[in-house]
Amino acid sequence: MNCAVIGAGAWGTALANLLADNGHQVMLWAHERDVAHAINSGHENRRFLSGVSLNPELRATNDPKVAVDGAEIVVFAAPSHVLRSVAASMKEFIAPSATLVVATKGIEPGRLSLMTEVVSEEVPGRSVVGLSGPSFAAEVAAGQPTAVVAASLDPAAAQRAQQIFSAPSFRVYTHDDVIGVELAGALKNVMAVATGIADGLNLGFNARAALITRGLAEMMRLGAKLGASPATFAGLAGVGDLVLTCTGSLSRNRAVGLELGRGAALQDILAVRDTVAEGVTTTESARALAAREGVEMPIVSAVHRVLFERQPARWALVELMQRDLRGEQD
Repeated sequence: MNCAVIGAGAWGTALANLLADNGHQVMLWAHERDVAHAINSGHENRRFLSGVSLNPELRATNDPKVAVDGAEIVVFAAPSHVLRSVAASMKEFIAPSATLVVATKGIEPGRLSLMTEVVSEEVPGRSVVGLSGPSFAAEVAAGQPTAVVAASLDPAAAQRAQQIFSAPSFRVYTHDDVIGVELAGALKNVMAVATGIADGLNLGFNARAALITRGLAEMMRLGAKLGASPATFAGLAGVGDLVLTCTGSLSRNRAVGLELGRGAALQDILAVRDTVAEGVTTTESARALAAREGVEMPIVSAVHRVLFERQPARWALVELMQRDLRGEQD
């Protein structure tokens, strides 16, 4: 099929390369000119996925029209805070019959929309699929075994995404709980920052396990309020992605938390990074969404205090331990 991938970060590049390896014709849109040039001339994304030799048939461009011209599948992998503007810039060039796959994980600042909602609003009238699950870009690009979920209210669209992405090392399951799959993929990044903070403070494996488990409870609580199925959070997009991101050494969000726990300032941590740690932006959005829905999310609130209210990381976790006693299933 003729495919376009919008966003040439590590994840977008890994997905574009996977599609090219599957035999599809793929055009990758990059915001950065040096990235497009490096992919076309040397078959490598030196800025975001250094060291990975890309399929020589994969092409890149900085031109939105060229990127999506004739594409039957358009995959959005731009960062959450720019996804709306990027989608808006593409909409007049996207075919009415195209299937849109959203691989971005996050909650939009301000409007508090999920990423499939953002794309549906900016590029209306097309079937939209959310792609999520435990998947480090570097491991996908290296052909390491990976399993993810393609979620859509249109079963045929979910199956279409399943077919084009599936490969011997990349297994895709379909799902119909778009809210649950997307919300889990966004919130797990906040929990990864929290567990990174605990690891940076050397609080031990008990604390990590508690944060992951109670973080999952918060995710499910908000998901239920928004209409998601609790069972979704026990699957790949929920527990699977949560455990990976909270424990894996390749997790950008855990790495940010780790530095915070060791005493570094957020602005200094972010200043030396080319890549985006979605958990930072999502913390603000998740806290606002929880407040809007009247859902208690103490771990999200604690991470927010550390990131944006300058509360010392250790005190934030102490406050979590000193909250009023309650039943686990309350």
